[in-house]
Amino acid sequence: MTIRTAIIGLGIMGRRMLEHLEKHPHYTVTAIWDPDKGACDAALTLAPDARLVPSADAAIQAADLVYLACPPIPRKTYALAAAASGKAIFLEKPLGVDVAESRDMVERLKAFDVPVAVNFTQAAGAALADIGSAVKAGDLGDLVGADIILTYAQWPRGWQQTADWLRFRSEGGMTREVISHFLFFSERILGPLTLVWSQPDYPLDQDLCETHIAARLTSAQGQIVTVMGSIGGAQPDRQELTIKGAKASRRVSDFYRDAQSTGGDFTALHKDDADPRAVSLKAQLDDLALLCAGKPNRLATLDEALRVQVLVEAMLAGHRTKSDATTA
Repeated sequence: MTIRTAIIGLGIMGRRMLEHLEKHPHYTVTAIWDPDKGACDAALTLAPDARLVPSADAAIQAADLVYLACPPIPRKTYALAAAASGKAIFLEKPLGVDVAESRDMVERLKAFDVPVAVNFTQAAGAALADIGSAVKAGDLGDLVGADIILTYAQWPRGWQQTADWLRFRSEGGMTREVISHFLFFSERILGPLTLVWSQPDYPLDQDLCETHIAARLTSAQGQIVTVMGSIGGAQPDRQELTIKGAKASRRVSDFYRDAQSTGGDFTALHKDDADPRAVSLKAQLDDLALLCAGKPNRLATLDEALRVQVLVEAMLAGHRTKSDATTA
């Protein structure tokens, strides 16, 4: 039997997941909902046979698994409603924007004891698995730390323009949307991180999200993670994480491209897939099916997502001490 799935939130990520759920043999999309008619119309163009329901609650009741692709602030309400109805839940990241609210949500979701995971898209991907294996085998030597570098000509990026909330300080920004992925990846390799300091820069319009951010974090072993993000200038997008070892280093670009250096130029370890995003999403959905069946899986846990959120919100606030960011 397939997993009856509802989607709440039909923006960019909701529609993307709808398209891939429709192709996956383990899922049947039984309900979709968004308060915006334009988003609903766009989703129905992708999946004409999808059942558009009149409310979030109707979507929850029509499924065994609820995928929440709405903006961060309303996710808590929908997640707790789904959990109270005994549904499995797949949350988009970030977990939220208010740490206290997210802590409360995590505690309450755990009490319901339903399957829950958060969609950090690299969790089930080949790059994280291969680098994790290489680290365990000693192929990288002693780990030195990591560098996270993002540069964008504009934010939101061209393909994100319809998600207007991404440009606002209250819920959006590159740190929550992209740097969070690489913090999650770094913690899977280096263990929990502590924020030492951060310096965000914001436009004069205080409603808008950060344009630049720099930060330094450390692992329990003293490995340093350096973060640099900037927006502006005529340039191609750059988004990369480098896991640095004494013998070799691995660089993940654009989430999927895995390359290695032993001191010289980085060289690709694999040929690019024709559609790397599709490969990544299928891997996530494969592991989501394992989660729903109560089996071991590689998806991000609530605790991992909360740790990342604590780091991100401290980074965005401008952080100069080691308090709060050490535990979730």
